[in-house]
Amino acid sequence: MTLESLRNQIDSIDDQLLSLLNQRMDLVRQVGELKRSSNAIIYRPERELQIVDRLTRQNNGLLNRAAIEAIFLEIFAVSRNLELPERVSFLGPEGSFTHQVAESRFGAMSSYMALPTIRSVFESVETGRTRFGVVPIENNQEGVVNETIDLLLEKELTIAAEAQIPVHFTFATQSDNINEITHIYSKDIAFRQCSKFLSEYFEDTEVEMVPVESTSKAAKLAAQQPNAAAICSHIAAKLFTVPILFDNIEDSDLNRTRFLILAKDFVNQPSGHDKTTLIARLANTNKPGVLAEFLQEFNARNINLTKIESRPLREGATFRYWFLLECEGHVDDPALKDILNHHTAEVKWLGSYVRVS
Repeated sequence: MTLESLRNQIDSIDDQLLSLLNQRMDLVRQVGELKRSSNAIIYRPERELQIVDRLTRQNNGLLNRAAIEAIFLEIFAVSRNLELPERVSFLGPEGSFTHQVAESRFGAMSSYMALPTIRSVFESVETGRTRFGVVPIENNQEGVVNETIDLLLEKELTIAAEAQIPVHFTFATQSDNINEITHIYSKDIAFRQCSKFLSEYFEDTEVEMVPVESTSKAAKLAAQQPNAAAICSHIAAKLFTVPILFDNIEDSDLNRTRFLILAKDFVNQPSGHDKTTLIARLANTNKPGVLAEFLQEFNARNINLTKIESRPLREGATFRYWFLLECEGHVDDPALKDILNHHTAEVKWLGSYVRVS
C-alpha cells in the first residue's frame, strides 16, 4: 500500500461524506420549513443528545464519544443555520473561554456578538438582539459567578442548555526559539494557574511577565511582536493566528468552568438525562425550619438536589435571602411538577435542560 493509494482512498471517502452531508442538509431544510410553519424551536439540545448517544452506542471504530460529539456538534450547528441563522452573544472579548463555548455549541457559521459584561449579554437576549446568550456560572476552583446568579432572578430569561469545558491554556508565540522570547502576556489568574510551566522554562531568565486585561489581549499582543508570547486559550491563538508552541500548560487538569446558554421562553422536551434550575423566594425565611421543610419536599419525592446557593434579597433593612436550586429531573416529571404546584407564588422555574455529566 503506497501513500498515494491511501490518499486516493481518503479522497474517495471525503467525496462520499460530502454527498451524504448534502443529503442530510436537504432533509434539514425540509424540517426547517415544517418548523417555520408551526413556529417551532430550531435549537433542540435534547434531540442532539439523543443522536450523539445513539451514534456512540453503535460505534465500533477509532472515534471516541468526545470525537463523535465534536464532529456532530458542528454538523448540527451548520444544519441549524440552514434552518434559521442564529445570532449568539457571549461574555467577551473574542477569544475568551466563553467564546470557545459559544462556538463549540453553535458552530463557526453562526453570527456572534462579543459583549463587555454579563448584564449586557442578558439584555441582548432580553431585547431580542440575539437569540441566545452564553455566560459563565461557576468554576470548580474559583466558585460561582454571583452576577450571573443575581441576573437570573432579575431578568425574565430561561436556560436553554448548559456547557462545561476544561480550562486549558496554550503558550503561543511567533518565535521558533523559546530563548528569543522577551515578554509573556496574559491575565494575572492565568499566570497563577500556569506557574509550574513558567517556573520550569523561565525561572532563571529575564523574561518579563506582563499582566493584561484578558488572555485574548495577550494573544493579540503576541501576534504583533515577534519576541513576545501569550498564555491564552486555544481559540484566542487561532483567532489572532499565533502559532501554539506548547499546549495544555496549566498546573491542574481538573480546572472546569460551567456555562449557561440563555434564551427567551425556551422549553426543552424531556431527554431522560435532565437538570432543572429553580429560584425560591420563601415566605418567612427567618422562621426556624422554613428552608429545611422546603428542601425536605425534594427528599420525600426522591429528587436529587445538586446545588443550592443563597443570595441577599436586597429589599429593606433586614437580612433576607432567596435561593437558587438545581436538581435532577425535568419540569414535566410528576414529582417535580407537584412541588412547583405547591409553591406557585414562591418558586420560579428557570429551565429544564440536558444535564452535562
